[in-house]
Amino acid sequence: MAPVEKGTSEMTRVAVVTGGASGVGVAICQHLARAGRRVAVLDLNGAAAKEVADGLRTEIGAQATSLEADVSDRAAVDAAFDRVRTELGAIEVLVTSAGVSGFTAFEDIILELWSKYLAVNLTGTFHCVQAAIPDMVKAGWGRIVTVSSAAGQTGTARQVHYSASKAGVIGLTKAVALEFAARGITANTIPPFAVDTPLMRVAQNNRNIPKTEVIARMIPAGRVGTPDDIGATAAFLCSDAAGYITGQIIAPNGGAVL
Repeated sequence: MAPVEKGTSEMTRVAVVTGGASGVGVAICQHLARAGRRVAVLDLNGAAAKEVADGLRTEIGAQATSLEADVSDRAAVDAAFDRVRTELGAIEVLVTSAGVSGFTAFEDIILELWSKYLAVNLTGTFHCVQAAIPDMVKAGWGRIVTVSSAAGQTGTARQVHYSASKAGVIGLTKAVALEFAARGITANTIPPFAVDTPLMRVAQNNRNIPKTEVIARMIPAGRVGTPDDIGATAAFLCSDAAGYITGQIIAPNGGAVL
């Protein structure tokens, strides 16, 4: 018989999703809401976050709220998470999807741009994990899923700043997993490869990456990913069923990176 885990009922746990107002983040919010989570949609775009939260309530019947915050600003993160606790309850699930991406030749990366990528992608992840984890420690149960990137596994030309920041997210996740495994908290990372999102289409329009049909031929599964592929994986990793999975790179990428 599986051990009974501490914490609140799986159907009432509170989840914070950063970057939850667009692309992959929206799908993650929807999958968590369908799993019964109370969902806090956090995004730099407050109006878009509100629209997603409204949809979770009206279309799925979930308890949801929206928050506007810059994850690179620790005071803003702390204030937002405190509001989640007031409106929905203690935070036991965290998915960090907020991030910035782009293409710049290595010799053209200025310090300001380098610092921005680290501040949002890596330090922003650190802020959110550190702000949420006291609730998980208190409950003796927690699920942390970071969204990294295949670029953090393999590197990508003209994305040194992005690749480095996402590799840092992978390392952060593994270290957190080791430190908190004995306290009922798991930490895993999802590194998407090519996912059909508005961000991907912008990169294609700017001719930074190939057309979708070209990318699909590079992937053993024969197609690019969808936001639902990522959302479903995140929801599983945030469930009771994934309680023995921690410190892992779980890559729904159609076999593109093995």
